Amino acid sequence: MKNIVLLLASGIGSRCGLDYPKQFAAINGKTILEYSIDVFENHNLIDEIIIVTNPEYKNKVQELTKSYKKVSCVIEGGKERKDSSYNGISVIQDNEANVLIHDAVRPLISENIITDCINSLASYNAVCAAIPSTDTIFLIDDEDNIISIPKRKMLRRAQTPQCFKLSVIKEAHLKARKDINCSVTDDCGLIMNYTNEKIHIIEGDINNIKITYPEDIEFFKSKAIQ
Repeated sequence: MKNIVLLLASGIGSRCGLDYPKQFAAINGKTILEYSIDVFENHNLIDEIIIVTNPEYKNKVQELTKSYKKVSCVIEGGKERKDSSYNGISVIQDNEANVLIHDAVRPLISENIITDCINSLASYNAVCAAIPSTDTIFLIDDEDNIISIPKRKMLRRAQTPQCFKLSVIKEAHLKARKDINCSVTDDCGLIMNYTNEKIHIIEGDINNIKITYPEDIEFFKSKAIQ
């Protein structure tokens, strides 16, 4: 069974303070997008990489990735994250596959996380990388009043990859597209809301951050030069 990566690179990155999407920020002569691709390109268990990007930057991404052997196609993303994920899944021709959905702006993804995700898909149909919460989390009401404080040991901070059997995530997407009230923000949300599958958590990495703010780029720079 093939291991296929969907690399989501459609965001505009407005909170990062740049006048272009943050995945195109260059560190040591290489874009953040390329750093993310490199990890999957060099992993011996990955067979194929599909990149989903903003239509405005499709040609740029095609140019950046023309030397990568595992990048099979660059396609246009949708209005929301779930639309971009659906577009990526829709171009997969295999009847079944392991699909690893990853944020392109998490360039510090490790080989070990990728390996653990793939190995876990031998036993589970849905897997997600996550790390323990070091902060107390408040659940609040519409008026910003605390209504409960979940036990911290039961909380995890979600990362990517979020990984699925192709048939399972495709089923969830198709059901969600028929639901006019669908408001999920990621693929695990689709699995939770539209299937009966359990989602198995594997240990993520504190360095596997999603670059969102200017200080995140500085953090990545400090790691990229090591």
